[in-house]
Amino acid sequence: MPLSTFYFPWFGTINLILKDRYYKFMEILPASLLDLGALNKLEHICFDRDAWPFLDLLAVLTYADVIRLKAVEDGQMIGFVAGDPHPSQGFSWIATIGVLPEYRRRGIGRRLLLACEALLTTPRIRLSVRASNSGAIRLYEQEGYVRAEVWQAYYNDGEAALIMEKEREI
Repeated sequence: MPLSTFYFPWFGTINLILKDRYYKFMEILPASLLDLGALNKLEHICFDRDAWPFLDLLAVLTYADVIRLKAVEDGQMIGFVAGDPHPSQGFSWIATIGVLPEYRRRGIGRRLLLACEALLTTPRIRLSVRASNSGAIRLYEQEGYVRAEVWQAYYNDGEAALIMEKEREI
């Protein structure tokens, strides 16, 4: 699918995706409590047995310091990212990031990641990823993350999580 990126100084960056001879807008917007239902659906589609419980989703959409962004196309949430800053510890966590399967491999996850990073103010950012998720690991490595730790049996099925970290100048 052809993708064109346009920058408007008063609005920001918009990706236009050519599909069926017309352009669709994909936007990165702040998420709010009004997105709880859509986020719950996205979380279960993306993460199945590892999906966050309803109360955790409620928390990520309401805690004051959490950065929460959604990718939206045609009024539908197609991706989500949350960043949890821990300035006293010198790092932030990308707490969750997901894109609906039919929208993957279009750069949406990368855009969500970079938009969240831009709003985080700590010099280090960490995230966890399934050890078997080679596509996500490749994306994170391309964006400057390195493998920092392995948390054994982190996921519900016993799979390990790679803890990846990015250092940057603030």
